[in-house]
Amino acid sequence: MTTVNYPTPVTVNGYSCKNCTDVDYAKKNIDPAHPADGPFGVDAKAKPSSSPAVTFGGVLAGVSAASKADTPPIATQGRRLDISA
Repeated sequence: MTTVNYPTPVTVNGYSCKNCTDVDYAKKNIDPAHPADGPFGVDAKAKPSSSPAVTFGGVLAGVSAASKADTPPIATQGRRLDISA
């Protein structure tokens, strides 16, 4: 049996399907991209945790890109304004 890809992917149960085999998997709630994971991914192996691409040392050892992105910068100059004239 030859599987022929569709001209444009279709979506079935939230999965992008490019041929009839993918559609059959998606109808059974199996991700066509990872069919060995089973329905709803119950047989999926645990994925390794990601590690940062860059680690700082020395004075910057406690700094991380994630912690800086979550907090807005604090202004140290111009925090007081004297409006008496």
